[in-house]
Amino acid sequence: MLHQEIIVAIATPPGEGAIGVIRLSGAGCIELLDPFFSARPLVEAKPRYAYFGLLTDRDGQPVDEVVLTLYRAPASYTGEDAVEISCHGSPYILSRVVQLCIDAGARSARPGEFSQRAFLNGKLDLSQAEAVADLIASQSAAAHRIALGQLRGGVSNEIKELRQKLIDFASLIELELDFSEEDVEFADRGQLKELVLRIRERIKALTTSFKLGNAIKKGITTVIAGRPNAGKSTLLNALLNEERAIVSNVPGTTRDTIEENLVIGGVNFRLIDTAGIREASDAIEAIGVERALEKVKSSQVLLYVFDVIETSPEVLQADLDRLYKEDLQLVVVANKMDLNPYTKFDHYFGEQYGGKWTVSKDRFVPIVAKSRSNLAYLEETMLAAATGGQGALEEQAVILSNARHYDALRRADEALERVLQGLDTGLSQDFVAMDIRQSLRELGEITGEITTDDLLGNIFSNFCIGK
Repeated sequence: MLHQEIIVAIATPPGEGAIGVIRLSGAGCIELLDPFFSARPLVEAKPRYAYFGLLTDRDGQPVDEVVLTLYRAPASYTGEDAVEISCHGSPYILSRVVQLCIDAGARSARPGEFSQRAFLNGKLDLSQAEAVADLIASQSAAAHRIALGQLRGGVSNEIKELRQKLIDFASLIELELDFSEEDVEFADRGQLKELVLRIRERIKALTTSFKLGNAIKKGITTVIAGRPNAGKSTLLNALLNEERAIVSNVPGTTRDTIEENLVIGGVNFRLIDTAGIREASDAIEAIGVERALEKVKSSQVLLYVFDVIETSPEVLQADLDRLYKEDLQLVVVANKMDLNPYTKFDHYFGEQYGGKWTVSKDRFVPIVAKSRSNLAYLEETMLAAATGGQGALEEQAVILSNARHYDALRRADEALERVLQGLDTGLSQDFVAMDIRQSLRELGEITGEITTDDLLGNIFSNFCIGK
């Protein structure tokens, strides 16, 4: 599906740099540049080679010394003829080269249009194309690993395998419909039920992984909360290894939230230091406490920090109950252990604890934030809490990180549930076939085997220009 229009865009970030890269794609883009490149005739040049020479304008005036890399369809990213122009990274030079291409007949590319053409020309499926954007936006090793796995077909292969197995049985069901008057049965209902159960089990594993994958993709929001003077800001500074937050003995020093990023085991944590939780002494502190509680509601991990000298079990438990949120991962941080080294987990979470949380010993971390004592173990615990004990994700099965894929899998699973209900109740094969087709459609939307213009427009409009 080769496009007639030639598109052009700057592929490198805005600003000055040593080099800048401009991309063109579309039938005739090599011929378009030929009159402006003096080193050799481009129409006769070998593809997948780089050529150095002077690029001139329509009047023969020098624009820049450039390196052109040529690609001939279908052996290119887009599957079309393509050219990459590497020139000096001056915004002025880049704009002149782009304008030269536009004046010669190209047009400015829309966001994601190169990747969209790659999809339409069969170079990538839809989930792989989306992975390109995730790869560009990745902020940590774990996010990079997930996006790269998806780009290399991790999610695609899973979905295609599930879909093909279902298609094999669906074709037999459809064949039965053609012979409905003869009351024949080509598809073994027991085998179909077993297949649907296996597919639903795999879908469940993928959708369950979405919470982790999406959190890693966007960063793990981690709130540091606790009473005033518990050492929250000291802990933030210790984790960052810099004096980011003001530390003082005056209760209520932190009035607003402070946010910073920390990478642990390849996973990006968005740390949020909050105001101490207590009855506020003034209106400004009250706003800070309210913001702290709001941040907890939107976080994935809670580091509850308490002073082992000043905090009683009753106060700690009351605070935790106030901060409780379902699915929030709790790490209890016992600070200032140098002042009371005999503090133990059972002192706070023994038989007398009847709060909302289920707190385990491996989520109870004694530290001395001021001297950075036991911080390595705290970081290990944070990583385990964020990844469900999966560590740094060195070797993981396919992890879902795309909300669109999650929604499609959820709808496919609902259709398969109706298939099972139909089989159990002896529902007409027409309705069973309808639900199977619906499930196939939802799975097909993930890889792009079934698409709409609205879907493609929504996906690729979120890409950066030049990709």
